[in-house]
Amino acid sequence: MIVEMPDTATSEISRKIDALHEERGEAALGRVLTLLISTSEDELEESMETANAASREHPCRVIAIVTDGSDSSQQSKLDAQVRFGADAGAGEIVVLKPTGGLKRHLDTLVIPLLVPDAPVVAWWPSKAPEDPSKDPIGRMARSRITDAIRSSNPDASFTALRAHWSCHDIDMSWTRLTVWRAMLASMLDQPPHLPIKSVRVKGQSHYIPLDLLAAWLAVRLDVPVTIEREDDLNAITGVFFEREDGELSMERPYEDQATICQPGESQQDVAMPMRTLEECLSEEMRRLDPDEVYAEVITRGWGLVDHE
Repeated sequence: MIVEMPDTATSEISRKIDALHEERGEAALGRVLTLLISTSEDELEESMETANAASREHPCRVIAIVTDGSDSSQQSKLDAQVRFGADAGAGEIVVLKPTGGLKRHLDTLVIPLLVPDAPVVAWWPSKAPEDPSKDPIGRMARSRITDAIRSSNPDASFTALRAHWSCHDIDMSWTRLTVWRAMLASMLDQPPHLPIKSVRVKGQSHYIPLDLLAAWLAVRLDVPVTIEREDDLNAITGVFFEREDGELSMERPYEDQATICQPGESQQDVAMPMRTLEECLSEEMRRLDPDEVYAEVITRGWGLVDHE
């Protein structure tokens, strides 16, 4: 169900949500958080699909604020949608489309619609502010999720995010590495436990998760880590550990399968599909506390590898 509410106010939206809950015989008390999404008109539906899927694991109220669009009249007006049922996952979705001066007061638009006593998570699907903690939406959030590699200039975006990082910020470039980190840790935990002399990581040029993986390995292993980049590769394609007995490696030549090679042993193939946006968002909605490992990687580990 999608209810259109042109030229409305947040008080009217709140009353409509309460009325729809009463009509359906349900309450918003089961919402575990409020997810704020700052997005564009072009990205709105894709963002809603991702949030819908993630909300089935984390029932929440989704409030999407469309911050672009033509605004030639400069008239302050709020158009909105309220989505329930199959159109809203395991919660409800409110889409806000402010114009004119209302765009300068997004926090006052959102506050009356938050789920009482529930944490707030802010997500920028692509373009994010340089300093999310000072953004009107970001200031309200317990966790702030960005996605630099989906911005128009990933390197510049992530540089700005690192410069203004605070403990409640996380970028999905890091979340995309969860499976890689788990697999590599498991592989290194197998005997023989020989010292690692150096590490080489290989992958796509201008791919931030590749740099983050190298920085994480440099912090954890305290050995030299080099990065090999190729324009025709897709994401991360391999990690190679140099030991006294030879090279231990994990390569992902295909998007759904990785190969582990140990000196003196036959190779082992394991399933390792690329992570979806839904999986990454669900993980960050599950973990609202600061990520101490990510903090160490971008503050100390980043300087331990060559990013050129």
